[in-house]
Amino acid sequence: MNIKSLLKDTAIYGISSIVGRFLNYLLTPLYTHVISAESGGYGVVTEVYAYTALILVLLTFGMETTFFRYANDERENPHTVFSTVLAVVSTLAVLFIIGVFSLIEPLSQWMGYPDHREYILMMAVCVAIDAIQAIPFCLLRYQKKPVKFAMLKLLSILMTVGLNLLYFCVLGYTDVFYVFAINLACSALFTFAFIPEFFRTKWHVDFALLRRMFGYSWPILVLGIAGILNQTADKMIFRHVYGDIGEATVQLGIYGACVKIAMIMAMITQAFRYAYEPIVFAANKEKDSTAEEKKRYYALAMKYFVIFTLLAFLAVMAFIDVLLYIIGPGYREGLRVVPIVMAAEIMMGIYLNLSFWYKLIDKTIYGAVFSIVGCAVLVCVNVLLVPRFSYMACAWGGFAGYATCMLISYFVGQRKNPFPYDLRSIGGYVLLAAVLYAAMELLPFGGWANTLARIALMSVYLCVILLHIYRDFVAKRARK
Repeated sequence: MNIKSLLKDTAIYGISSIVGRFLNYLLTPLYTHVISAESGGYGVVTEVYAYTALILVLLTFGMETTFFRYANDERENPHTVFSTVLAVVSTLAVLFIIGVFSLIEPLSQWMGYPDHREYILMMAVCVAIDAIQAIPFCLLRYQKKPVKFAMLKLLSILMTVGLNLLYFCVLGYTDVFYVFAINLACSALFTFAFIPEFFRTKWHVDFALLRRMFGYSWPILVLGIAGILNQTADKMIFRHVYGDIGEATVQLGIYGACVKIAMIMAMITQAFRYAYEPIVFAANKEKDSTAEEKKRYYALAMKYFVIFTLLAFLAVMAFIDVLLYIIGPGYREGLRVVPIVMAAEIMMGIYLNLSFWYKLIDKTIYGAVFSIVGCAVLVCVNVLLVPRFSYMACAWGGFAGYATCMLISYFVGQRKNPFPYDLRSIGGYVLLAAVLYAAMELLPFGGWANTLARIALMSVYLCVILLHIYRDFVAKRARK
């Protein structure tokens, strides 16, 4: 097992993810400047995208992780695994599109958009296409082709950003219809990029394999549903519990815009997952490493994940007075949710790392249970507190939900399949980051002096990291 391979692939996936999200960030100032907060238009975008995130999990049916599990099984043919998984997801996607088009009238009424059915129809087709594309993207990760993966992701985002700039800046449109239409056009076009993968595959659907896959994937599906609900349930239920429907859409738009700033943590977690998941399953079948060596490797990856996500947290908080310009002036009152949402994302990333204790022993049912409990906590916080505290309850609900998942997974995992996590080192970095963040918030002055002081405090943490890495390097050389 090679930590350098993990770091290299994480860097490639990370650069594409971060650059791609940054390009997508260009859409946030665009939308929040051309679509006023008072109109509630950005609230519509936020809510509809929350539904599509959930539907994407349903349509992929846990088959992304399942693909890596069985493609790395020496008893299975990777081509058969790929074609079987793709057949399942494609079938679900087609049935979903047929269902939405057949039930569009009651569906649009229930969602609150009876006069804008086209929003729902466009996003239904778009999410179905994205679900199908997710499987060829998994194949690229399995084949260790991070460059092609990154290029396709970036080209798709560049086209999306370019068309948005054309329609909203050059042509002067302000209707959210074009947000959904552009997304659909770009998703459909990039399906053609996977034609080589489709032609190279020896197509065969193995129904015996499929039965085993479903046994492995359905708990992952439940886990995925609960996990995505931890990210999106607040946005889906907000209008239903807030009280004033019109004002709820406005408040949801403010919350959705400010959460974009906190999504740097989601980028890092996603990049780490793209690189980490294939390597973990591949490493698990290596015969030249003992079980304890593998566990030490996973524990080391956890430590560095926490260290660098805390650095990202401090970096965002150091430059918050600059990053606030990502969103329009009418949305900036919601910036107080940023540190809460970022802390929640860190815990979600830790939970993702912890999840490998049950994935590697095919006990994914544990993940489903943990995520359901966490989701229940989130929903309860939102239902009880949104009417009083608005979107601040959404932020704290996510924090509480992820904290619950993380803690339960850790304590159960250490009993069922213990890993040697360096809690002393991790706890020290968490405490240091908390102290430095508190110092940032207590600075008695504002303006550029405040920003420079925040950067100085972040630099303290960075210096500690570099010293830690140097000591690890020296210790490793001494052992050799």
